[in-house]
Amino acid sequence: MTVTATNGRTPDAIRREIELERTRLASAVEQLREGLGEATDVGAKLRTRLPLAAVAAFAGSFVLAGGIGATMRLLARRSRERR
Repeated sequence: MTVTATNGRTPDAIRREIELERTRLASAVEQLREGLGEATDVGAKLRTRLPLAAVAAFAGSFVLAGGIGATMRLLARRSRERR
């Protein structure tokens, strides 16, 4: 005797559908991993542009630390001391 669910599907049909969905999901996850592997490899991209990244990091930290204003005050003070 076969027991059917409320929507008329047999347990075997439901098992086949679940297995099919598992296969589709595994395929989708694999495709996603392949696509993200290249997109998220920041280390390799950074290594190719390391000198530029180092200069940008230095300049950014200099500006954030107020380096431009401090440098200008230092130069202005030196020019006033010479008078």
